Amino acid sequence: MSAATTGLAAGMALGFAGYFGGFWAFLLVLVMGAAGLVVGLAAQGDLDLRGRRQR
Repeated sequence: MSAATTGLAAGMALGFAGYFGGFWAFLLVLVMGAAGLVVGLAAQGDLDLRGRRQR
């Protein structure tokens, strides 16, 4: 799936959450989507969380 398609799907999900659920549903979907993005990038290997922990 291309980045444009993923962005379109995320934007539509946020739009539906905002329209049908209100502001708090919009924020919940936004936060959970960001958390899912971080977990997905870490699982895929594109985000190295161990490098950020060691200081």
